[in-house]
Amino acid sequence: MNDIRHEIERRRTFAIISHPDAGKTTLTEKFLLYGGAIAMAGAVKGKKNARHAMSDWMEIEKQRGISVTSSVMQFNYKDYCINILDTPGHQDFSEDTYRTLMAADSAVMVIDAAKGVENQTRKLFKVCTLRNIPIFTFINKMDREARNPFELLEEIENELGIKTYPVNWPIGSGKEFKGVYDREHRHIISFEANGGSKEVEKIEADLNDENLAELIGNTNYNTLREDVELLDGASEEFNAELVNTGKLSPVFFGSALTNFGVEPFLENFLKMTTPPLPRMTADGVVDPFDEDFSAFVFKIQANMNKAHRDRIAFMRIVSGKFDKDMEVLHVRNNRTMRLSQPQQLMANDREVISEAYAGDIIGVFDPGVFSIGDTLCMPKKKVMFEGIPTFAPEHFARVRPKDTLKRKQFIKGTTQIAQEGAIQIFSEPQTGFEEVIVGVVGVLQFEVLEYRLKNEYNVDIIREDLSYEYIRWITSEKHLAGGLDELQKLVLTSDTKLIQDVKDNYLLIFTSEWNIKWALDKNDGLELAEFNRN
Repeated sequence: MNDIRHEIERRRTFAIISHPDAGKTTLTEKFLLYGGAIAMAGAVKGKKNARHAMSDWMEIEKQRGISVTSSVMQFNYKDYCINILDTPGHQDFSEDTYRTLMAADSAVMVIDAAKGVENQTRKLFKVCTLRNIPIFTFINKMDREARNPFELLEEIENELGIKTYPVNWPIGSGKEFKGVYDREHRHIISFEANGGSKEVEKIEADLNDENLAELIGNTNYNTLREDVELLDGASEEFNAELVNTGKLSPVFFGSALTNFGVEPFLENFLKMTTPPLPRMTADGVVDPFDEDFSAFVFKIQANMNKAHRDRIAFMRIVSGKFDKDMEVLHVRNNRTMRLSQPQQLMANDREVISEAYAGDIIGVFDPGVFSIGDTLCMPKKKVMFEGIPTFAPEHFARVRPKDTLKRKQFIKGTTQIAQEGAIQIFSEPQTGFEEVIVGVVGVLQFEVLEYRLKNEYNVDIIREDLSYEYIRWITSEKHLAGGLDELQKLVLTSDTKLIQDVKDNYLLIFTSEWNIKWALDKNDGLELAEFNRN
C-alpha cells in the first residue's frame, strides 16, 4: 500500500485552457520538453509546416494548425508524474473541451499579455468554477508589447471573479522585456533571448544590487521598485486554501515561445497544486488513496486508428491502482469485464500499459459498451460517480445524407460521433433519426462532422443551418407525465421547436432568450434546465 500511496502522491493531473492563439500549444510543448517527452518543440504554424503539435492527431487538425479534439499526455518531471489534458483553444471548440475539464484536478489558464481575458477564456473558466478547481494563470507573450500588468490583474479579477496573487512580476515587455522579479526569493531573473532552446540564459540579481540599474536599465529599475512597493502593500496575501478552492489564482509572467519563465512556472505549479482530488458519488466521497480501483469515462474517440476502425474510451482513475488483468464492474450495465488493451497516449502514439494509478488517464478499447459518465469499480465495492453534465449546444443544423441508399451508414456515423460527445443529435418527435438536427457548441464541429462522415463512413451530407441558438431540457413532471400529447399542447412561439434527444428526453429549442421567457410565462408550471445530467 505504501508504494501505491507514493505513486498517487506524485501525480498531478491538470488541463491547459486558453483563448485561441494565447500560446497554449507552445506552453504544452515546453512542458513536454522539460519532461524529456519530446526532443524538439515544433510550434503549430499552419499547413506548410511539417511539424505539428505533439497533441494534435486528427488530419483536419494538422491541415488547419489547430487543436479540435482534447488530447492526453503523460510524462515524468523530477519526482512528479504529470498528466496534461490539452483542450482545444480554437474558438469553434466542442463540448468535449468542457467534459475534459471534469477529469482535471486543476487548470492552467494561459492569457495573452497584449489581449487579456478573451471570450473563450471566460467560457472555460466558467466550467472550472462548476467544480471549484484550482486555477493557475500564466500571462504569456511578454517578449511582445504587452498591457500594463496591474491592468491585466484587475481585468482577471473583474471579468472572472477570482482574486490574483502575482508570484513573479515582469520587468518591461516586448524588446524591453528584461526578465521577472521573483517575489518569494526577492530577486531578479534577467532574461536573454536564445531562440527558445531548453536552457534559458539567466542572471540572478538582488533588488538592492548596485549594478541592477545597469543590467535592466534605469527606467525599468525605477518602475520595478515602485511596482514592488505597491505589490507588497496592496496585493492579496498568498493563501493555499483559497488557491485549492479556486478562489485565488497564482499568476506568473513569461514567454513560452522564447522559453523564459516556463521552468520556474512548472516548478512552482507542481509545488502549489495537490495530488489527485477526491470525487463525489451518490453515497459520499471516494478517496484517491482508497486501495480499491474506481474510474469514470469522460471521453470516447472513434477511429483514432483508421486502419482498425477502433473506439477508445478515455477514463480518469479516481482511486487505487489499475492492473491490466483485473476484473472490474461496469456499474450502468451491472456486468463484470476485463478492460481490453489498456494504454496511455501521446497524441496518436500509444503505449500499452500494465498498471496505472489514481490521477492517471488511460484509454481502453470500447466494443460499444461505454457511454460518457460511466463508472467502473471493483465488483466487491460498488460506487457510482456523479454524472457529467450534457452542456447546451449553441448552433444547430438539419443534416441528411445526399445518397438515400447510404441511410444506414449515415445513422451509424452520426450516432457513433454523437456517442463520443463531439456533437449532440436530436429528432422531431415521431420522425426517427433518418434526418437529424445536430447541435454543437462550436460551429467548427459541423466541419468535423462532415469531414469524418465522408472519410470514416463514406457518406456525403446535405446541411441546412438553423437559426436556433438556445436549448432547454423540459424537467417539469407535470408536463412530462402526459407524454407527447401533453407536450404538444404547450403554448410556444412559431420559431420554437419541440425535439427529442437519443435518450428520449424532450427539449425545446429557441431563436432568442425572449422566446424562452415567453414559454415560461405562457405555460403554468413549465420547468426548463440549461444542461442535463442523465
